[in-house]
Amino acid sequence: MSTYVLFNGLSGNGSGKTKAEDIKSFLGGKEPVWQDVTKLTDYKSFFEGLNADDEIYLCGGDGTLNRFINDTDGITISQPIYYFPTGSGNDFWNDLGKKMGDAPVQINEYLKDLPFVEVNGMKRRFLNGIGYGIDGYCCEVGDQLREAGNEKIDYAGIAIKGLLFHYKPTNAEIDVDGKKFSYRKVWLAPSMNGRYYGGGMIATPGQDRLGKDRLLSLLVFHGSGKIRTLAIFPSIFKGKHVDHKKVVEVKTGHKITVTFDRPVALQIDGETVLNVTTYTAYK
Repeated sequence: MSTYVLFNGLSGNGSGKTKAEDIKSFLGGKEPVWQDVTKLTDYKSFFEGLNADDEIYLCGGDGTLNRFINDTDGITISQPIYYFPTGSGNDFWNDLGKKMGDAPVQINEYLKDLPFVEVNGMKRRFLNGIGYGIDGYCCEVGDQLREAGNEKIDYAGIAIKGLLFHYKPTNAEIDVDGKKFSYRKVWLAPSMNGRYYGGGMIATPGQDRLGKDRLLSLLVFHGSGKIRTLAIFPSIFKGKHVDHKKVVEVKTGHKITVTFDRPVALQIDGETVLNVTTYTAYK
């Protein structure tokens, strides 16, 4: 039996390899084979070369997980896959009820039958959620700051400045399993497979990623002005925003289409897609 550690050195703002070294304390003295996932281009050949009793430890953040599920889509994986977070947000880890420093967790069951999103002619699986609205805007600005050399990105600060000065809400047409809804002044319209996204926001506290009905949850934050939105927004980090039922709604369904009246940025498990007017998420 061999142990493989697949790590992303770019995760955690470039500290991924250093953080991945911490996994050694959970391996019981086993010497792993290290593999940088940014240089692993052929997962089919990689898994075909493994023995059935080999084990895989995946180290990275939510973006690493998203890349893994899409790069391995359609490949039969018989080996156990364990996850050890080394990212900056780690929303999947939070959704499992874990904290940094906890032992790796086997995640094979969480990687089955994942939902798809179709946007701008692209079809991708996602693990946590699709952010659309000011959350996509935050990822867009965060990417710009990172490219400018900023190592630590304050997404909460970006959101607050966006709410006050830069981001304008949109009108939206929404279709959930054939039922149509119209909203004005929409700030957020994410479709969620898990509860967490955006580095700790509990967007849909009732969502169960392993639920038998395999439903997605759509959050619609709408109809409020800047000041009220800013007052409510921090409560999303505890999942209490859903108590404000006049401006926050959660709908569930198997197929969700959201269309805005102007293009904005969207994020898929933290990866930014620009100039989006509509997306469809489905299981």
